[in-house]
Amino acid sequence: MLGLSPLRLLIVGIVALIVLGPDKLPQVARQAGSLWHSLRTLQQRVETELREVAPDLPRSSDLVRFARSPVALLNELADKAAAGTDGAVEAGGVAETNGAAAAGDDAAVGYVPPDDDAVLDPERPPVAWGDPTLN
Repeated sequence: MLGLSPLRLLIVGIVALIVLGPDKLPQVARQAGSLWHSLRTLQQRVETELREVAPDLPRSSDLVRFARSPVALLNELADKAAAGTDGAVEAGGVAETNGAAAAGDDAAVGYVPPDDDAVLDPERPPVAWGDPTLN
């Protein structure tokens, strides 16, 4: 994303003044402002129509916030999961379900480990979990 500092905006303004001249600059600025306004209006209309069809979708401002800080998205999802689990006991901010997942029961969390002898692609060697250069 562009970081538009005041110095960069000043440089863009000076270059625009030199290229367009003082006569055309106000007209071009008005056109750019109206274009920006119409784009914002279009975005709001599309978002409103999407809300009617799929009300559970996140807002575009939330998507931008999550793209800038994925940790915030993960924290929010973890909070929703912790609030939605039935019989969950919170210990230190982490939800545990009756100790089944903490005890290492793979079936409790929905993970089924692959067979040790099964190789899905005969051209590729099996995955070495300890050495990332072999993956």
